[in-house]
Amino acid sequence: MTSKIISADIKSKSIKETKEEINKILEKFEGDWVDLEKHFDDYARLLLLNKHIDELLKRKFKKINSLKKNVKK
Repeated sequence: MTSKIISADIKSKSIKETKEEINKILEKFEGDWVDLEKHFDDYARLLLLNKHIDELLKRKFKKINSLKKNVKK
């Protein structure tokens, strides 16, 4: 799954937007079990959203570390 390319609609999301969509999908999982195929698609999207948010957070972390190093100089 991680080898799949993240689609443009996911790449364009901010951390906040990505988190909100992740939460919506998780709410579906906690609700009634409806259509297995629909949940499979949601799960696949959830994995891509998680990969995207991980990449966004890594970039933020690098930026913060860079700023910390510059402040210490």
